Amino acid sequence: MGELDDLLDTRLREIPDWPVPGVLFRDITPLLADPRGLPAVVAGMRAGLLAAGLVDVDLVAGIEARGFVLGAPLAADLGVGFVPVRKQGKLPGDVLVEAYDLEYGTATLELQADAVASGQHVVIVDDVLATGGTARAAVELVRGAGGHVDAVVCLLEIEALGGRGRLGGVPVLALRSL
Repeated sequence: MGELDDLLDTRLREIPDWPVPGVLFRDITPLLADPRGLPAVVAGMRAGLLAAGLVDVDLVAGIEARGFVLGAPLAADLGVGFVPVRKQGKLPGDVLVEAYDLEYGTATLELQADAVASGQHVVIVDDVLATGGTARAAVELVRGAGGHVDAVVCLLEIEALGGRGRLGGVPVLALRSL
């Protein structure tokens, strides 16, 4: 993963005190703006899934919003479907709802009730795994729809915040741990 490591070293930006004081935001915009960035991230995520033996994935679920940017091309690369996990009030029809805590507040995610069929194998994608609240909510939504969560895949994991421990044993595949 030489090229990916180089891109992560040079194209990730830290923004202190955003969105609230005390939070260090990890901005992936410069990485995505580099034409090599997104293909390298998708290739890295795919390689991580294959190395973990996760080859029978049916769906990729991307968490709004950066999980859409990373998850949709991963789904296309894997030849599987993509479903969005959205912020409250953004999806039509019957939805499953899950509230969660952030580093700086609370929020709610939704998944269309029929987006995941019973027994489907799902990989959840987001950009950063921090405290694990968002990922845990997505795991609960997929499970509530009857799906099996094979892994949470992320670009960055901030280990000191302990997010992995909130996922109830779901494997985490991070391209970089901080």
